[in-house]
Amino acid sequence: MKLVFAGTPEVAVPALDALIASDRHEVVAVVTRPDAPAGRGRRLVASPVAQRAQEAGIEVLRPAKPRDEEFLARLREIGPDCCPVVAYGALLPKAALDVPVHGWVNLHFSLLPAWRGAAPVQHAVMAGDEVTGAATFRIEEGLDSGPVYGVITERVRPTDTSGDLLTRLAFAGSGLLAATMDGIEDGTLEPVVQPAEGVSLAPKIKVEDAQVEWAEPALRVDRVVRGCTPAPGAWTVFRGERLKLIQVALVPDRTELAPGALAVGKNNVYAGTGSHEVELVWVQPQGKKPMRAADWARGVRIAPGELLGPTT
Repeated sequence: MKLVFAGTPEVAVPALDALIASDRHEVVAVVTRPDAPAGRGRRLVASPVAQRAQEAGIEVLRPAKPRDEEFLARLREIGPDCCPVVAYGALLPKAALDVPVHGWVNLHFSLLPAWRGAAPVQHAVMAGDEVTGAATFRIEEGLDSGPVYGVITERVRPTDTSGDLLTRLAFAGSGLLAATMDGIEDGTLEPVVQPAEGVSLAPKIKVEDAQVEWAEPALRVDRVVRGCTPAPGAWTVFRGERLKLIQVALVPDRTELAPGALAVGKNNVYAGTGSHEVELVWVQPQGKKPMRAADWARGVRIAPGELLGPTT
């Protein structure tokens, strides 16, 4: 089939690579978000998908909005059979959805209808899901509600961050998306309507959602830290400044500290929660680089009675 691939971040590149490598399909163009400012100089940088497409000599379309008439005209001119999508980052209007014969097929990183929305992997980790996965479905005007072509499952490991899990799903899902394109082409795949039960939503995690509440149980604190790593980054407050929490570890045999209270050992830093304690392993003070929590504690010289949280 003649394909136009839509995607933007690094996590979409494995799927693009799988389709480029396919001997059954031709990726004739990619659709991606416009170049965005990055780095200290804030110079415009092409998205990872755009960079990969340019390396492969594939046409790149960067509409400011996918309803722009110039983009729609070019899409109709290309006349793709199908448009596979991975983390494109913009809502597609009906005028675009109607162009390809086989529609737009999204690779979504959850087991639909669970975790519909922008941040399925983060929400799966934060909710403590033991199993998640990826699904391919035909995009319709509802939020991730279209009929499903195929799924794969992936175990959520106890120490997984959302970044760890998303990386594995991106590579495993690339094969699913390629197989879905094959099945659509040869007529062996028919999408199945999603069940009405089991729907959960996964909206984008905002910075304020990533603040750790020390009165919550340690298991919840650990899940928030892992779910918000690498983005937007879990955080707390110490001496009135934001302290990013990169990694914590559960310490179920320590229950002495009150929520947010700190205890510093020779090579360890512990914080109290609503249940047992957690060890702060890696942190990042405001305006500084990530560091071992023990090194941070030695530098700030934590005084008795000092707390983590908005009261400090």
